[in-house]
Amino acid sequence: MSTSPVPKRVKTSPPPLIGTHNGHFHADEALAVYLLRLLPTYNPSTLLRTRDPALLSTCHTVVDVGGEYDVARNRYDHHQRTFDTTFPNRPTKLSSAGLVYLHFGKAIIAQRTGLDPSSPDTDLLWQKVYNQFIEAIDANDNGISLYPSSETANLTKRFNDTGITLSSLVSDLNYDSSISAPPTSTNIETNDPNSASNPDPQAAEDTRFLAASDLMGTSFLRKLTNYHTNWLPARSTVLAAYKNRHENDPQGRILVFREPTPWKDHLYTFESPSADNEPKVLYVLYPESATPGAKWRVQAVPVTRDSFESRKPLPEPWRGLRDDELCAKSEVGGCVFVHASGFIGGNGSEEGAREMARKALEM
Repeated sequence: MSTSPVPKRVKTSPPPLIGTHNGHFHADEALAVYLLRLLPTYNPSTLLRTRDPALLSTCHTVVDVGGEYDVARNRYDHHQRTFDTTFPNRPTKLSSAGLVYLHFGKAIIAQRTGLDPSSPDTDLLWQKVYNQFIEAIDANDNGISLYPSSETANLTKRFNDTGITLSSLVSDLNYDSSISAPPTSTNIETNDPNSASNPDPQAAEDTRFLAASDLMGTSFLRKLTNYHTNWLPARSTVLAAYKNRHENDPQGRILVFREPTPWKDHLYTFESPSADNEPKVLYVLYPESATPGAKWRVQAVPVTRDSFESRKPLPEPWRGLRDDELCAKSEVGGCVFVHASGFIGGNGSEEGAREMARKALEM
């Protein structure tokens, strides 16, 4: 007879249940659910979509429904009449996406990047991702316009751009009949024991919600990855180039990079808003790629971060010209092109690009 000890059964807790509302879904709760599931605490987790208070009370965490914002109880709704929470130093009222990001964003960033949650770089990324991605979702869900109505009352759009927004794409998924419930589901809670074999409308709706959640979440991760691997390292590169700008032009109006660099956002940060009398950077020069012998670009700096208007476009007589015709008109060798709007041009060499910028400054 064996005397080996009987193995003890290890008690495991069920995965946390995340609750949100059913019915028409939006970008904010689709992202909020995805963000939670990026964390070890919620991976794996089950999702329950309902408006039934009794069922929601069984959830570990509830987002975008329930009329309650209570961090201690993991409740993250923003629809209360008295709700007015915003992200630090930002004016926009939060949605469920903003609420989850406010409380879990740094942990998510640390989890995805390997940075220390309390490091300055984590804080920079936390603010950057909110300002450039999450805030627009908060504003859209709360019905906050990009501009005050008094400033747009007499403006007419040249074209409709609403169809290219993430919120619009999520809205489309509400009606996408091509997405139906899979035969089985492991991350959607259901009260219908037959729903696996006979998917009902709610199961199909839940599946479409998961598609929306994936759309929002993968977009978030692409942004975070770009800011971590490209934007953040570029900060020191742009600062060094900005400090050395007077080597390229006595007034510091030309910035030069040795490789392609995401420079725009950092340049506006480093330019002192109080130094109004100091000449601004007008042209940025950089190679098209890191490949040896790559052609160079001369790019005019926009008036603002989001502007299509340049501080000083490349000279009008050069615009729309290419190759020999452009070389003859500009009296600069190696020219490749100048865009019809004058916002950018190209040359076969760094010295040629420098000469184009120098001549453009005097025209």
